[in-house]
Amino acid sequence: MTATPELVLTLSCPDQRGIVHAVTGAIARVGGNITESQQFGDVDSGQFLMRVQADSIEDRDALDAALTVLAAQMRMRWSLDEVGRPVRTLIMASREAHCLSDLLFRAREGILPIEVVGVVANHADLAPLAEFYRVPFHHVPVTRETKAQAEASLLALVRQHDVELVVLARYMQILSDAVCRELPGRVINIHHSFLPSFKGARPYAQAHTRGVKLIGATAHYVTPDLDEGPIIEQDVARVTHSDSIAEFLAQGQDVERRVLARAVRWHAEHRILLNGTKTVVFA
Repeated sequence: MTATPELVLTLSCPDQRGIVHAVTGAIARVGGNITESQQFGDVDSGQFLMRVQADSIEDRDALDAALTVLAAQMRMRWSLDEVGRPVRTLIMASREAHCLSDLLFRAREGILPIEVVGVVANHADLAPLAEFYRVPFHHVPVTRETKAQAEASLLALVRQHDVELVVLARYMQILSDAVCRELPGRVINIHHSFLPSFKGARPYAQAHTRGVKLIGATAHYVTPDLDEGPIIEQDVARVTHSDSIAEFLAQGQDVERRVLARAVRWHAEHRILLNGTKTVVFA
């Protein structure tokens, strides 16, 4: 007899009485055993958000039907998926290898529950890295004149490979509003946390000149508002006056790798729920 897969349910709706009872009751009626449950009621937005894992579910169709009824009654948005199912992921990069290399390694070792279906880059420098991990590499150059064509190629790849998540692993191009609107909540970006200070080229050198004491990174969902999408994860590392520019850069790249990997893992495990301009992360 084939074991039934463990499922993960995420939901959000206006906060009201009886949500937990209704949801857990629906799971219990199909034989489900809850193995993990987290919830959050946001007093500011009036939203209730919940993530539940359950195994031993005897009839997924019956659970789908029950949740559909609850969604109509409670104005609920919900999603149901198998725990651990690899999320089909496209990674975008430019010339810097640290984030791409880290993600490919973690995916190959099973540390991240993602299936990397391809790497897209606007330069060819990282093709050998993708080849080492046996991942298809797509060189899509971008200029002002070819930007629309390049983004059309990107969206064609997304549709062709049924991509569920796009990760900007130090991809040094700005996605257009049209692309952001087509992939809401499906594109994750990483950048240093100096913004809005130290914009442009060589931000770590700029920070070194100013004598900063903390280096950080931010992972967020991409929206038409540049670098202002809902924040998923942040972290910092302390630096001192004795650190060189090279040491600043190494520290910064290490933080970027860690923060991006955590954001991708939490997304793939359905631990991130959008809550207006913010996120709720059930890590």
